Amino acid sequence: MSVEKHQSPGGQVPGKLRVVMAQLDFLVGDIPGNTAKVIEATRRAEREHQADLVVFPELCLTGYPPEDLLLRPSMEVRIAEALEVLREEKLGPAIIVGAPLREGALLYNAAVIVERGEITGRYFKQFPPNYQVFDEKRYFADGTETLVVDIHGVPVGVTVCEDIWSDGPVEDAAAAGAKLIVNLNASPYDIDKQARRKALIERKACENRVSIAYVNLVGGQDELVFDGGSMVFDHSGVLAAEAPQFSEGLYPVDFIVQHHCQPISQPAIAEPSLEENVYKALVLGVRDYVNKNGFKSVVLGLSGGIDSAVTLAVAVDALGADRVRAVMMPFRYTASMSIEDAEAEAVALGVRYDVYSIEPLYDAFMETLAGPFEGTRPDTTEENLQARLRGVLLMSLSNKFGSMVLTTGNKSEMAVGYSTLYGDMAGGFDALKDVPKTLVFRLAWYRNSLSPVIPERVITRPPSAELAPDQKDEDSLPGYDVLDQILNLYVERDLSADAIVAQGFDKVDVDRVVRLVDINEYKRRQAPIGVRITERGFGKDRRYPITNGWKSGN
Repeated sequence: MSVEKHQSPGGQVPGKLRVVMAQLDFLVGDIPGNTAKVIEATRRAEREHQADLVVFPELCLTGYPPEDLLLRPSMEVRIAEALEVLREEKLGPAIIVGAPLREGALLYNAAVIVERGEITGRYFKQFPPNYQVFDEKRYFADGTETLVVDIHGVPVGVTVCEDIWSDGPVEDAAAAGAKLIVNLNASPYDIDKQARRKALIERKACENRVSIAYVNLVGGQDELVFDGGSMVFDHSGVLAAEAPQFSEGLYPVDFIVQHHCQPISQPAIAEPSLEENVYKALVLGVRDYVNKNGFKSVVLGLSGGIDSAVTLAVAVDALGADRVRAVMMPFRYTASMSIEDAEAEAVALGVRYDVYSIEPLYDAFMETLAGPFEGTRPDTTEENLQARLRGVLLMSLSNKFGSMVLTTGNKSEMAVGYSTLYGDMAGGFDALKDVPKTLVFRLAWYRNSLSPVIPERVITRPPSAELAPDQKDEDSLPGYDVLDQILNLYVERDLSADAIVAQGFDKVDVDRVVRLVDINEYKRRQAPIGVRITERGFGKDRRYPITNGWKSGN
């Protein structure tokens, strides 16, 4: 093991250290803007919190994940310029920022320490992850050296994200004398992730008898949402401070430095319910995708069903009612209660609401298709035409007024292909893409607990696409309580059909669901991206070939 140790210039008498966790939202690729944000946050941390050390998230100068921007020839030059700007600012507190750094022929995911105009340390991430949504080994080499840097008389060990999940980096830093370990993170959200993080950091702190400050990114980046939840555990594994999830901010923590570097405990924050947590993730994901991509507003089809109702509420909570437009596009199969409920939702949330019947458009298409369709019976072709006409209307409004189309499909539908290409799948972003249908119902009840915006019968009536007379989703699918369990086992846990049947599920249901998942990969490849909330979303997480001869029975 090679260990770097650096003495900070100046310094002060050991005794206490104030660390500010800069839980902030950065824009991928905007290196000048991100650098300016680091400077502004550091000045605020000094002015408002008298910070000694400000810790920023992983790769904060580039934003995370920068993906193939890292391959751009000018990346190295831009990062060098950013670090020079930080150095020239001669900021009061010491700062630790994340940036890609090249050494020789190799690129590293690095943490850089800057103190009063000098770069006093660099640490290279030792375990770049290459699983789930991560593909860091495509870009980054493995670091090998431990870094313990003296900051205001306190030996501080530096690690980056995955290093804390692996054996070695924390242990080596503690063995090298670190009393506090800071861990820079860009850890994306999924359900129960915060609980897993806490269990890990508690164990690492306790085993190594060292306090750990875990600083996480917050914000949405394409399908990923980073939830923050930065925290500090003391050397005995006790949670001393925790920042709220899904909220930008500067969060100070005081440490008393004696034999240990002991954080002063702060009041515990309330534990959010699963529904509150997921809902906040959806709101943040929609807000950042729309705003970071420069859309003025969004438009969505409001059907009177539960998916579009929850999507509308998320959109309004993310962007404000004045930036959301809802459109009801009824047909002869649309129930009167659907029309009534859609209007009630739009009124309750205060959005612009329009009604455009697709009946004349449908009739015109069918007249044109009368010749080639002669002698055939109506089937899903006519049903899909209804969905595609609605997609054309929404995309036309999008093009004319610069509004991005929010689609409204949920994970259960995406899994089994219960959606129409170039119809209800047409759009730029799908808030519910990774939300199982059973959780959509729970989110509706949760949102109504804040203020009643979704009519109760929208939640309690049997779901229907209303593309045929008296149509219900469960006419062609198992009940959602069963379907979502099967999908969880097959999509998220990778169990075979036989293994799922062995858990007590009906073989006919399982075989049908598994077949639908397998044959609809081509649809999912053409679906808009959406917020990831599970460990296995349809996106970077799950990459299955469209053309394949794999049999899913065992």
